[in-house]
Amino acid sequence: MEDVIQAWLRLEKHWKIEPSGKKIGKYRSYGFLRYTVGSLLKIVTRIKTTGRQNIPKSSPFVIAGNHLSHVDPIVIIITSGKKIHYLAKDGHFQNFFLRHFMRLVGQIETNRDTGGKQALSMAADVIANNKILGIFPEGTRSKSQEPPYLSEGKTGVARLAASFPDMPILPVAHWGTREMMIPKKHKWPRFWRKAGIAYGEPVTWHQWLGEQPELQQVKSIEVSNEDEVNDLCSKLYRKFTDDLMQRLGLLGAP
Repeated sequence: MEDVIQAWLRLEKHWKIEPSGKKIGKYRSYGFLRYTVGSLLKIVTRIKTTGRQNIPKSSPFVIAGNHLSHVDPIVIIITSGKKIHYLAKDGHFQNFFLRHFMRLVGQIETNRDTGGKQALSMAADVIANNKILGIFPEGTRSKSQEPPYLSEGKTGVARLAASFPDMPILPVAHWGTREMMIPKKHKWPRFWRKAGIAYGEPVTWHQWLGEQPELQQVKSIEVSNEDEVNDLCSKLYRKFTDDLMQRLGLLGAP
């Protein structure tokens, strides 16, 4: 593993994501709501959960899952038992009451107009503050009206994994949440509907890279050749993301 670590470290200036420096608070209100409302939802919901033993005991780590409905983060939070911070688009913060609720539960406002670089920097803030980051690699809820819903993932999750190469990426697949709250049809969640969620085995970037044939190229590439290094990194990001999405499908993501 040491050779993998050193090989990847050679290319640091090409993959490192700098956090913006924002402090992520303890959000005691989040903990209170998670134990009160979360406990109530555990009674109301009928969610079959598997693989909880795969959830890392300590943070930081990233939970990466498929995206079917607005209730997906809630289902992941109550089944994992973890305080998870999600990046949410600024549209969710325009309503006065929703804005305060989102901030109470530690969700982080992002502006899509500023591009992905700022969002990655804010995601890095969560990790740098030793918190748990939730991410949906697809970038948005599935637009499909019928299965299969799972679409191609964006490479942001791979870029974060590469920038924090010893941090676990935990894949989670869920199904049935779309029926809980069908986009553009249901205004309120139907938490009594049956659903399922499966947590897979976590993987770090270093572990994954050590199993790839491109490792030899990472070891031998000329660091000063920026175009080649950037092309190689882009190829690895795409491959890591595709592997992750395939794992979500194998876990049961519809």
